[in-house]
Amino acid sequence: MPFNLEIKIAVKSLNEVEKKLAALNAENSGVLIQTDIYYKTKNGLLKLRMENGENQLIHYFRNETVKDRWSDYSVLKINDYKADKFLAGLFKTEVTIKKSRNLYWYKNTRIHLDKVKGLGTFLELETKLINGKKEAKERFNFLVNYLQLDAKKQIRKSYRDLLLEREI
Repeated sequence: MPFNLEIKIAVKSLNEVEKKLAALNAENSGVLIQTDIYYKTKNGLLKLRMENGENQLIHYFRNETVKDRWSDYSVLKINDYKADKFLAGLFKTEVTIKKSRNLYWYKNTRIHLDKVKGLGTFLELETKLINGKKEAKERFNFLVNYLQLDAKKQIRKSYRDLLLEREI
């Protein structure tokens, strides 16, 4: 399974981040309209991501208690446009997340500028593991420093967890 090193931070203004990314010549891949449906499962997190007319089933594991948030994940593309109805017959739905995501890339790091319905605005970095953890961490730390992110303010929860907490 692939690995990412991740951070999530609530931000007040995505405009400031976008200016910094433009100065860095980060590649803007455009806006993604996403609906993530999380399903109850015994191990890890399982979600169906419906994005701009395409579907992916994503299963991942992430330890939120350690310093570095490494995510171990697998992705299955689903061609059926009624995947949500099919999966609802197999799994109990926990929560649905709706968001608009402006996606940037910088040296194999996905930079997400998210507007999440009911939660607010967030910045996420996902640095892909390519040539070992040390090299990935160097690329990750460069962006954390460049964007002046305070790692002490990172959110160690998925949007799923944050929305479920709001519903309690």
